[in-house]
Amino acid sequence: MRRIVIGLGAWMVSSAVAWAQGPAPAPRLATAPAACPAVLQHSFLRLQDDAPQNLCQYAGRVILVVNTASYCGFTSQYEGLERLYARYRARGLVVIGFPSNDFGSQEPGSSKEIADLCFNTYGVKFPMMSKISVVGTHRHRFYAQLAQATGVSPKWNFHKYLIDRQGRVVGSFASEVAPESTALSQALESVLAASPAGR
Repeated sequence: MRRIVIGLGAWMVSSAVAWAQGPAPAPRLATAPAACPAVLQHSFLRLQDDAPQNLCQYAGRVILVVNTASYCGFTSQYEGLERLYARYRARGLVVIGFPSNDFGSQEPGSSKEIADLCFNTYGVKFPMMSKISVVGTHRHRFYAQLAQATGVSPKWNFHKYLIDRQGRVVGSFASEVAPESTALSQALESVLAASPAGR
């Protein structure tokens, strides 16, 4: 009984001290997600099923953004982009395709038609979003940010923007720069080797 009374007294003292000091701060979660960079705070519809996709899910990864088209001289770059994605995916790369009909009306089809070409003809496995505008007065705000960050807007289909792990737009590559090019490979190697912020 004595032991119980002493224990209760100690509990009352410690409770009184805790009350006087105010509430304890909430514990920090070791697995709390990193803040989403401003450039990734956009949502799109997934090409194959119109499911909403927020780009914040890719925060902390290296992102290659590409505006695509189905009937373009550069359309075969889908194959190179898929090889690039397969090669670097485990190291943190994600390629994201954005079909656009802005150049030469070379992406006139529906989401189903575009998806069929991407996934069945070219074997694309990297994320593809539904069709948007990437230039002009109706361009999506995401592409406006990319252009502002680099000073370069897409001039044609398969223009590429590179975003590093911290959400900084660090590269812009014209349509003629193939996925297998030395310039793009070197840029990817550089940003993939960099550690995420705070590590």
